[in-house]
Order: sequence, then structure tokens, then C-alpha cells
Amino acid sequence: MGALHAGHVSLAKLARQQCDKVVASIFVNPAQFAPTEDLAKYPRTQERDVEMLAEQGVDVIFIPTVKEMYPAGIVLDVSDQRGTFVEVKGKSHQMEGSIRPHFFRGVATVVTKLFNIIQPTKAYFGQKDAQQCAVIRSMVRDLFVPTEIVVGETMREKDGLAMSSRNRYLSPEERAIAPVLYKALSAGAAAFHEKGITRKDELVAIAKGIIETQDGVHLEYLSLADPFSLEELDSIGSNGAILSGAVRVGKTRIIDNCLLGVTTDKWVA
Repeated sequence: MGALHAGHVSLAKLARQQCDKVVASIFVNPAQFAPTEDLAKYPRTQERDVEMLAEQGVDVIFIPTVKEMYPAGIVLDVSDQRGTFVEVKGKSHQMEGSIRPHFFRGVATVVTKLFNIIQPTKAYFGQKDAQQCAVIRSMVRDLFVPTEIVVGETMREKDGLAMSSRNRYLSPEERAIAPVLYKALSAGAAAFHEKGITRKDELVAIAKGIIETQDGVHLEYLSLADPFSLEELDSIGSNGAILSGAVRVGKTRIIDNCLLGVTTDKWVA
């Protein structure tokens, strides 16, 4: 959606290494936003974005208009929308979907459109948006889209905060406490890897305890889910798990996740 950072650059680099031609799209997708969310103020840095992509050797930069992507028009209230939309049942309403119930409908729809326009052999997404990766993987499988989904590792600031376009919303004071979610998830991961703790209630309690000690942070959810089906788990089994969560620092939402007991090459490029 633009407002690029080093995480996006890492995906462009990965694509450049693996593909003969690289196409990047920049499009702030209205269908991903609820009426109460930040569509109007979402950061738009198109000129700099184009420069960053060009520096990575991207061959084509596709910057469509809203009218081109939604010929029937698009409004933020789902009940008033017209036209064709794509929804991935079973993976869209938990985790992030519990807070943003129509978000993945917008994601799946716009990605389907982009895949139909560009017809890529591979498409690159970041692990920070792990649920999005799982949703898109299901979509291409179920709709027989001939595109391989490649997931790149989460890029982080020095203090562990996952890079995000929305991080620029944070004030200096908010930025100082923003890594608390990463610290909480890391503590849960350490409990699994070092102590063998597998029960959801114990892992979530560890992460929640760290978040609750930090003033100025509102916890939205913590989840322990199967990394492929996204079904909530009572304990970690042979498939491993995704430990994920979201917090709000001031008016800024921060999401993050970590993979537990999952062979990296089965999930991340």
C-alpha cells in the first residue's frame, strides 16, 4: 500500500534474486479500511516509494487508481458496497479478523485483482502479516491461481519493533514503549523453546503479563493458532504454532507474531 520501509525493500530484493522480471504495486486499498479507520490519513509517499523500488531494480511499478481497481465504485461501509468481492472463509475472522472483521475480504479482493492483471509466477508477502499470508495462500489454492506465495522474514528495528508503515504515527514517547508486544511474544517463544511449555493458557499468560506491566498500552488480542489452518490451539502439536497479538499504543495499532515449532523453510522463504 505504499509508505515503504526496509521490510518492503527486503521483499523486492528477494523477488529480484528469484525472478527474471519484478513488478511492484502501490495502491492504498479502500476495501481494507472500515469507516472508522485511517484511510484518509494513511501515509502516502509515492515519490519516495518509486525511488526505493527503482533502487532495487524493480522493472515495473503499477500504481492504479481507485476507479481502475473498483469500476463499480467503493465505499467503506460493507453493507453499501457493490460489485465482486473475494472472501476466504475459515481464516479471515479470527486473530486480526476479530478486530477488523472485513479486512481480509478487502485484502483477498484486491490481491485477486492484482494477480489477474499482472499474472505473476511468484508473489511476495511479509511474515509480519502472517494471517494475511495464510489467507492469500488459501485463496490461490482454492481458486486455482497459478501463483506461488513466497513469505519473507519480518524486518525489525534495533529494539525488535516490527517495521510497519503505521509506526510513523507514534510519538517519541509512544515509540519508546512500542516494542512491548515483541518482548511479550518473545517471552512466550522462549518459554516454548527453552522450557517446553506448550499450553496456550500458559504461553498467553506469560505474554499478557509483560504487556500489562506497561502503561499506555492497550491489549487487543493474543492468539495461539495452527500455522496453516489458523485454528486456535489449546496446546502446540506437531504442526507448531503462530503466537500472535495486537496492541494499541496511543492511536496506533501494532501487530506482530512469531513461529513456534515450525520448520522455517515450511513457512518462510
